Parts: sequence; structure tokens; C-alpha cells
Amino acid sequence: MKTKQAIYKIAVVAVMGAVSTVLMMFSFSVPLMPGFIKLDFSELPALITAFTLGPVPGVVVCLIKNLINLTLTTTAGVGELANFLIGATFVLTAGLIYRRSQTRKAAILGSLTGAVVMAVISLPVNYFITYPFYSNFMPMEAIMDMYRVINPGIENLFEALIVFNMPFTFIKAMCSVLVTCLVYRKLTPVMSGSFQKT
Repeated sequence: MKTKQAIYKIAVVAVMGAVSTVLMMFSFSVPLMPGFIKLDFSELPALITAFTLGPVPGVVVCLIKNLINLTLTTTAGVGELANFLIGATFVLTAGLIYRRSQTRKAAILGSLTGAVVMAVISLPVNYFITYPFYSNFMPMEAIMDMYRVINPGIENLFEALIVFNMPFTFIKAMCSVLVTCLVYRKLTPVMSGSFQKT
């Protein structure tokens, strides 16, 4: 039975990874942000997986999503690396906190903490990995001009990331949190396979 359950969970993680990949493809621009910054809900399946199966399976969903997207990458894998680091931090943090006490309060606390950590970790990831790569194709000053169209007071990349990217990343995480809190209890029996009879 344990082997059957393990195989079932592996299959669920694979499916959630595929769903996450599809959601990543449906990204869109949002108001008050430069056009190259897109919103998607690809962390949602990973967060649900982290709550129902554990933090490591949740991180694996993030990994699957980005490995699949490597086949379509336009950033030589840099964008996928950054996405994985940021998303995995969110999912791992939320999943670890929830695993200690599987209550609604723990789910909310884990999600909020994960969203904050995700926003914070986006700063060094973007500053040291993402934007240095993009500057090979577009001058940094041109990138900054896109921020300054929205807020002329932005002086440098670090300030732009704090004013724009960190709040955006937090809001992006919270969108996944809100949906997860609504559906994860209903999905738990299906995700874990506990509905199956022995």
C-alpha cells in the first residue's frame, strides 16, 4: 500500500508541475509596472502541493515547471533559475511552517511568512542574477527609463527593485495564498490519495 501511495503522490506532483507550467505561460502585464514585468499564478499549484503533500514536493513542482520552461527559454535559463529560487523559497517557507501544525492558522501564518520571504529574496535574485543578464541585451539606463516613466524619482536599480519589484512579488504571492486558502482543504483528500480504499 505504501508503494502504491508513493506512486500516486509522484503522479500528483507531476500533474501539478504540468499545471504550473501552463499557468506560467499565461502571464500578463499589470498597471503601474514596467511592461516586461509579468504576473502569473504558477506558484499556486506548488503552494497547494506543499500544504497537501509537504514542502519538498511543493519545491519539486517549482522545479518541474522551470525545467519544462527551459525548452522554451529566451533567457538562457537565467529567468528560469531566478523564478525557481524565488518560487521555491516561498513554497518551502510556507510548507515548513504548515507542516509543524496543520491548522488553518498555521496555513495563513505560513503563507504570509512565505510571501514576505519571497518578496525579500526577490531583491538579491533580481539585483545579482536577473537584471545583470538582461543588461546584456538592453542598456541598464533603458531599463531604468521604463521604471522612471511610472515614477520619475527612481534613481537606481536597487531603489526600483524595492519600490516596484518587492511589492509586486508580495502581491503575486498573496494571490496564490488567497486561492489556496479557499481550496486546499477540499483538495487534500484527492492530492494525498487518502480517499482511496485499502
